[in-house]
Amino acid sequence: MNQKKQDEELGRFLSLILRHKPQLAGIALDSHGWAQVDALLEGCRRAGRMIDQKTLERIVAENNKQRYSFNEDHTKIRANQGHSIAVDLQLCEQLPPPRLYHGTATRFLEDIRANGIQKRSRQYVHLSQDRQTAKQVGARHGTPVILPIDTEKMRAEGLRFYRSENGVWLCEHVPWSCVIESEIGESDN
Repeated sequence: MNQKKQDEELGRFLSLILRHKPQLAGIALDSHGWAQVDALLEGCRRAGRMIDQKTLERIVAENNKQRYSFNEDHTKIRANQGHSIAVDLQLCEQLPPPRLYHGTATRFLEDIRANGIQKRSRQYVHLSQDRQTAKQVGARHGTPVILPIDTEKMRAEGLRFYRSENGVWLCEHVPWSCVIESEIGESDN
């Protein structure tokens, strides 16, 4: 297996550990989602994943979604967002652009129309700043559909926005009334 493929597999395993199931590597995350790098590397080895500091540094640096961050001295690592376990990422409320986008699959539209966009098992709903990223996200789940979000209307309704270290916009919930129905589509135009 080539290095790129190995790094992708290790990256998926790291995502599972740092966002959902740290116990699979026998580690614990602190209240802010940080794991000790040494413990993570040892836990990965115990779980049959051979990874060293150099490989971890490369995976973090080259991940196209910038899913992970190190602390200043690279002794701790965490996922930037997407957790299904309770962690406080110490996010500060931020003013979003007037329009953000949520990518989903057409098969989920009926439920979203009835209930809005829910965070489900994650801590936040994920929104992107561009249609193309939303389309890519939606395509992972089936036939993609892009839902444009009126952030000014959401803010007027008292909803808050946060931005993760890798640029993903986060919020607790998106009411259907804040989806711009006239702009819903599959295209990235």
